[in-house]
Amino acid sequence: MHQDLGVPQSFAGILTMVIAIGTIFSSLASERLTRRFGAGAVTAVSVGLTATALFGFSFSGSFWMLCLWAIPYGLGAGAVDAALNNYVALHYAARHMNWLHSFWGVGASISPLIMSHALTSGMGWPGAYNVVAVIQIILTVALVLTLPLWRKVNTMTPRSHSRTEVEADPEDIKAPATEAAHVPLTQVLKIPGVMLVLAAFFAYCALENTSILWATTYLAGDRGVHPATAAAFASFFLLGITGGRFLAGFFADRIGDRNLIRGGFMMVGIGGLMLLLPLETNGVALAGLAIAGLGSAPIYPAIIHSTPANFGRHNSHAIIGIQMAAAYLGSTLMPPLFGVLSSWVGLWLFPLFVLLLAAMGMIFSERLNRLVDAK
Repeated sequence: MHQDLGVPQSFAGILTMVIAIGTIFSSLASERLTRRFGAGAVTAVSVGLTATALFGFSFSGSFWMLCLWAIPYGLGAGAVDAALNNYVALHYAARHMNWLHSFWGVGASISPLIMSHALTSGMGWPGAYNVVAVIQIILTVALVLTLPLWRKVNTMTPRSHSRTEVEADPEDIKAPATEAAHVPLTQVLKIPGVMLVLAAFFAYCALENTSILWATTYLAGDRGVHPATAAAFASFFLLGITGGRFLAGFFADRIGDRNLIRGGFMMVGIGGLMLLLPLETNGVALAGLAIAGLGSAPIYPAIIHSTPANFGRHNSHAIIGIQMAAAYLGSTLMPPLFGVLSSWVGLWLFPLFVLLLAAMGMIFSERLNRLVDAK
């Protein structure tokens, strides 16, 4: 793309920042929009925005046009994340949240295949964007046609959380979420425990995206693993997240969100220690990366799903919107930070970076648990 558009490859970072700003902004605005228009409508419009942006990408003949289309792409992505996550957290069980997020991994795995096919078949990169845009349009139509089902579920008795979770305040479930008053950002940030969950979410998303971006480079550059083998095992981290979330769905309701978060961070820590061990064989390090992926699997869904129980249903959407913003900040800022640090210190820092983020996530989530129990 950078060759066709005549810009440096580093300009991809500018696009990433434009998209990130859009996702953060729409995540923070999602709660107000959803209370007014409903989760189904916000989700449908958001997916439609991303479809439009993808078509725009395919027709972009210059870099400034990509930046222009990145704005609706980011706005749509952030709004749908916050609206859909809150809807599932309010109305469905923990297993459904894990299965919902397992399909993020399916999409993340399919997308490179679509791009690869487009490049090898002569369609070029615009063709890949067109294919995904068509998929998004079909999804938008399906969402619009099923809007009555969203409203029906919104008036049903909310699904209870796992028996291991804190019960929601009865006052919060008397009216549908869309009928409640808007919760200002300044008020949300003053709720006890919100800063803790934001810090835990920031740490996890920083851990996840740093691992996805830098695992191959670390294995090949620091441990001397063959690049093809390093890339294959780095993909196991993503596959571990995808498969782990699918499997977690079968026992999430019995184990509970807290234990899923706690056990997930512990597994990531074990995987990080395996990466850190100075052994002659790389087998342990490669296995450690896969274990870290499995451990990462339930953390994101469990943090989201536990939000209504921890903070009340009335506050959940506003808090989940801010959580999405914290997620995008961690995903956007921390991988480049590791890149800068590794250029100064060395790639050997990667396991320590992962362990530090896992420890931060564990500490903040456990402090949140104690605070909620003390209420």
